[in-house]
This record gives sequence, structure tokens and C-alpha cells, in this order.
Amino acid sequence: MLRDSLQRTRQAFFGRIATLLGATELDDQTWDEIEALLIQADLGIETALAVTEALRERVRAEGLTTYEQLREALKETLLSMLPEDVPSALAEPRLLTVILVVGVNGSGKTTTIAKLAHRFTREGWRVMLAAADTFRAAAIEQLQVWGERAGVPVIAGQIGGDAGAVTYDAIRAARARDYNLLLVDTAGRLHTKYNLMEELKKIRRVAARSVHEAPHEVWLVVDGTTGQNALAQARHFKEAVGVTGVIVTKLDSTARGGMVFAIGHELGLPVRYLGVGESLEDLQPFDPQAFVDGLFDE
Repeated sequence: MLRDSLQRTRQAFFGRIATLLGATELDDQTWDEIEALLIQADLGIETALAVTEALRERVRAEGLTTYEQLREALKETLLSMLPEDVPSALAEPRLLTVILVVGVNGSGKTTTIAKLAHRFTREGWRVMLAAADTFRAAAIEQLQVWGERAGVPVIAGQIGGDAGAVTYDAIRAARARDYNLLLVDTAGRLHTKYNLMEELKKIRRVAARSVHEAPHEVWLVVDGTTGQNALAQARHFKEAVGVTGVIVTKLDSTARGGMVFAIGHELGLPVRYLGVGESLEDLQPFDPQAFVDGLFDE
């Protein structure tokens, strides 16, 4: 499934890079072409330069010449751009774990929350959802529909109501009913809208006052088809609300999978999950090695 979802990125860019590595001589023009392809794959200029320079230095220092050596060196260099695997807060036992899920409109945030709920329920968590996106009636209804499909309860408030109050009510309900994982759906917002980002900070404060060390995770959902825009979003959300991890959606619909490396290298944020399809099962834990391998598998 992961390999299939990376087909567009693999064919458009990394397959062509692999072909260049098979050239008879890696001259300056070839290195420039590799760098350009990495930028086009949405690694961004900074990360593309870092990958190219690191690979070039390794080739010089180790005298790599064969296609197999060069390809493995590139894969290892790309892997080094991703943060070390740090366990999420879910690995720590506590009575109630609270996760805020944030992102811009259209990123697939609400659908992703449903997929998370489905996955965590199957893993044995008692999951509850909080519909803290009070701006749109459709958002609340959508979460309730997905909640039914995933078999998890949804705590909602009034349209236009206080998102912080909904979060507070959901925390109280989760505790009263002995649920141990609360996923909070926040309003999709442009990272440049000051008032909406302030509301998100308020939700954080409500969670912090209600549960020790909450929110335990803040996961940003980004649309994989937006490429470098996702990096800008992640940077702003990290500064505003302390994002701790990223979920990349619609990976099967884009050739811009390289943005995963930019997020990891430039922001130091781990990618937690990848959305690779429409069904509840189509959300996979991010495996750095499998991701890199999938970019080059024939």
C-alpha cells in the first residue's frame, strides 16, 4: 500500500534521480540535475542542498562508484534527514491522554481523526472525540458521522459556541465514562489568521488546566498535495501551538512526497502517520525506512 501511494513521487523524481546515479560519471552537471530534481520533489532548497552536499561528500570520501553503492548512499542520506524515532505520548500510561489535531481547511483533518479513532480503538484504547470545530455545522455533523462509523462517541456543542468549553466538557465526559484517549478536532484555520490561532491557544490552556501535562500531543494534519506550502503551515503551527508531530494526507494523490524530508530536516518534527486512501483503514504509522525504500523500489 505504501509503495503504491508513492508511485507518483517515485516515477516523477526519485526514479529519475536513480537513473542519474547510473551515469558513467558524476560531474558537476549531474549533481546540479540531482539537486534540481530534489527541489522539484518538494524537499525545498535547504533540504535539497543538504542532501546533495552530504551525498557528494560521501561519494568523494568513500570512493563510491557503482550504481548500487550510490543508490544506497542516497537512501541513507535521505533517511538521515528525518528525526530520530521518538515515542509518542501514547507510549506513556496515564488515565486520560489528550491529543489536539490541528490544520488548515481542506487538509483532511476531520477524516484523519476518524481514521485515528478507528485505529486506536482496534489497539484497545477507549476513544472519545471532541467536536471543537464550532465554526461550521458541517464539521460537527461530519465528525458525528465518522464517529458512528468508527464506533466512538462524539462530544459536541452549539454552532458558533466556545471551542474551549467543548474541550472542557469532553474532558469531563471522558473522565466520567472512563475513556482514556480524547481526540480534539479543532477548526480548520489558515495559519495566518491571528484570531483563530489565539482560539487554538485557548483550547491548549483549557486542556492544560484540566489534565496534567495536556495536551500530550499536538498533531498537525497537512495535505501532501500542497508540497512546500505544508512546510510553511508546519512552521507557523509549531511556533503558535507547539506541534509535536505531523500527519500527511493524500499521499497517494501527489508527486510531492519529498516534503516529508523538508518537515523532518528543517523543523525537526516527526511524521507520525500517512494517509494513503479513503477508507478508515488507510492510515499507516510512518516508517522512515519503508518510506525511503518505497521511493526507489522498482
